[in-house]
Amino acid sequence: MQPQVFCSVSNCEYWAKNNRCNAEAIMIEIDRHANKSFDAEFAGESMDTEHRDTAAQAAETCCHTFKARTD
Repeated sequence: MQPQVFCSVSNCEYWAKNNRCNAEAIMIEIDRHANKSFDAEFAGESMDTEHRDTAAQAAETCCHTFKARTD
């Protein structure tokens, strides 16, 4: 079963009705890596599934899957 992912960033390419995320994969990263260039690619965006980090609270994380809608 695929989890439901909710997102309120309506200008994202993957945003859908009822604040749903339609991306095939989600990359969540800690803030200090937010601008890092990753090696693997997904949907034109870079992703890294090999490293691990920790965060003390949600405010220390960011969605690296975000892609600005161009319509």
